[in-house]
Amino acid sequence: MLVFKLLKGKEEKRNVAHLKLVEMATGAVPASFSGLQMKESGLGFGKNMDFVRICDIKRIKSGRKKISMIRNSNTGRDIVELQPASEGSSLLVPRQKYCESINKTVRRKTRTVMVGNVPLGSEHPIRIQTMTTTDTKDVAATVEQVMIIADKGADIVRLTVQGKREADACFEIKNSLVQKNYNIPLVADIHFAPSVALRVSECFDKIRVNPGNFADRRAQFEKLEYTDDDYQKELEHIEKVFTPLVEKCKKYGRAMRIGTNHGSLSDRIMSYYGDSPRGMVESAFEFARICRKLDFHNFVFSMKASNPVVMVQAYRLLVAEMYVQGWDYPLHLGVTEAGEGEDGRMKSAIGIGTLLQDGLGDTIRVSLTEPPEEEIDPCRKLANLGMRAAKIQQGVAPFEEKYRRYFDFQRRSGQLPVQKEGEEVDYRGVLHRDGSVLMSVSLDQLKAPELLYKSLAAKLVVGMPFKDLATVDSILLRELPPVDDNDARLALKRLIEVSMGVIAPLSEQLTKPLPNAMVLVNLKELSTGAYKLFPEGTRLVVSLRGDEPYEELEILKHIDATMLLHDLPFSEDKIGRVHTARRLFEYLAENALNVPVIHHLQFPKGIHRDELVIGAGTNAGALLVDGLGDGVLIETPDQDFDFLRSTSFNLLQGCRMRNTKTEYVSCPSCGRTLFDLQEISAQIREKTSHLPGVSIAIMGCIVNGPGEMADADFGYVGGAPGKIDLYVGKTVVKRGIEMEYATDALIQLIKDNGRWVDPPPAEE
Repeated sequence: MLVFKLLKGKEEKRNVAHLKLVEMATGAVPASFSGLQMKESGLGFGKNMDFVRICDIKRIKSGRKKISMIRNSNTGRDIVELQPASEGSSLLVPRQKYCESINKTVRRKTRTVMVGNVPLGSEHPIRIQTMTTTDTKDVAATVEQVMIIADKGADIVRLTVQGKREADACFEIKNSLVQKNYNIPLVADIHFAPSVALRVSECFDKIRVNPGNFADRRAQFEKLEYTDDDYQKELEHIEKVFTPLVEKCKKYGRAMRIGTNHGSLSDRIMSYYGDSPRGMVESAFEFARICRKLDFHNFVFSMKASNPVVMVQAYRLLVAEMYVQGWDYPLHLGVTEAGEGEDGRMKSAIGIGTLLQDGLGDTIRVSLTEPPEEEIDPCRKLANLGMRAAKIQQGVAPFEEKYRRYFDFQRRSGQLPVQKEGEEVDYRGVLHRDGSVLMSVSLDQLKAPELLYKSLAAKLVVGMPFKDLATVDSILLRELPPVDDNDARLALKRLIEVSMGVIAPLSEQLTKPLPNAMVLVNLKELSTGAYKLFPEGTRLVVSLRGDEPYEELEILKHIDATMLLHDLPFSEDKIGRVHTARRLFEYLAENALNVPVIHHLQFPKGIHRDELVIGAGTNAGALLVDGLGDGVLIETPDQDFDFLRSTSFNLLQGCRMRNTKTEYVSCPSCGRTLFDLQEISAQIREKTSHLPGVSIAIMGCIVNGPGEMADADFGYVGGAPGKIDLYVGKTVVKRGIEMEYATDALIQLIKDNGRWVDPPPAEE
């Protein structure tokens, strides 16, 4: 039995109401449960209270108080904290465990699932996988591609299996590979085809089913109304369709992936739970309950989305519910339709890397619009990062976490600089409200001011710089130019005049003062009072690690810092950047300090570009997806300046903060793809990449197309061989366009919807 108790005192002062639920008995829950209102407190929860499954509601008197008591089906944790879903909301959601530790990387314990001869789970390495792009009916081409993938080091490979002919080809593919001594496990990707899944389960090692379309019809994005009986009948239909596959997988010793996609939830799920992470998890759980009922446990979960923020939330909700239920199934991680090049790697690093930092994930795929073997290296880099962090349990000393919102995105926005009386220049532009990009500038760059302005993405008018949408907000100068270097100082003066921040170390500013520069100090310099040598009102930027004793952080309460730079040295081994930052943000929240925080990442000389992108996405992205942070400063001695700037802006855009260019949702191609995705993507990007704030989905087929376009403004989708369908949001507006005319038709559609601007003229 669960006893609800409203906590008083300090919790109430923070305006965060919690309920503690203490389990004393068990029971079952009807899917139709509609909710409970606690009228005395004005609080309540309903069917979407996030997985604390309840029934048998009773009201009893305890002294003068009424207490609501309910039975619960939990077999896991005995205490669950609830809090309002948002400030003032009557909907309560659990503030519950979603990982082993919030202060260090500890791998979540899972059972072992066998995929062919490859064991998958927490006792084994994080497995690497990808997916073929060949037509599965083309046996020779598919076998060749699988061998290339295996030779590159993948542990598992997935093939799309649309129909009976593809399923028949799978037997030949498997036999041919075995004859060539390739025993890499093969996975069949199934959509809309239960009979095909039954057929291919006789030869492949694992079956991926999509709960959104395995038994439900293709989503029409209609709002459906269900009675309790109607909904139960739908569940009975799913069980009837799915049970034969489960029984066959048991018979042949196959594994299964219950793989929910944000882009292909059924109308039934969306009508009941919304197009949300919550709906994704419940969709997967319907299938998992059937597996468990039939005593089949050789399966893994996945919760993929093209939006890394949605993806992270969905996996966290999934794991939180597994903790409540006492389940231990492994996780397959991936950001679907991530795109190509640096964009695809960054989105994948944000989503996958965030979860790996929390010890979640047992097999991963980096979905790129590139040849499948190109996915292996970034996949390995992410897997190695996660394995290493878990092996040494990278983190920080334990701390209490009260403020982070890890089930929904709620950004902690630092207080932007306010203009002070008597200031000669405008400091309000040194940070950007949607997320800031800072860059480290060398003395050599100051020798060519116009080139520097262009590198900072400033607009030039008669040689003078002006800020634009994607211009760097502030710069860090490790060394100031000599006082008599008039040209360099004039270049800096012009940047300051257009509200670009210039930050210089305390020692430099003392010896070679630059008017109106901001002074970079560390906590030790603050404690000695050296900063008081500067005129009153001098802007301070404070650099800190995040793991300092709390008494050292106390000085932050007594100074007026313009921003903090969270800078944990790259050389630190066992201390985790993500965990120290979480600790720092907790301290700031506890003490009502709303100073902006910039994630300062310093990478070593010689780092590979992919490693830098993945490191930045993992270490800063894991914080930004939780709304923790106001920008980034990425430094490395020998990387191209333009690359570092674009990586910084890509990181902010990937975390759904600052949009400075067109957003693309681009699928990685597979055997279902109806056109050359890489070629078409390149064509569309060339003509549309100048449209910040516009999102375009480029999808090879309609399996996930309309759904993933929930995040896109416009869609370009393969509808039939040589034919393209165009979408506005989830709605198809033009069908069957000949491919040669489709890109121009897409541009016209963007124009018709008032979202087009002409590209800037090419520079001479």
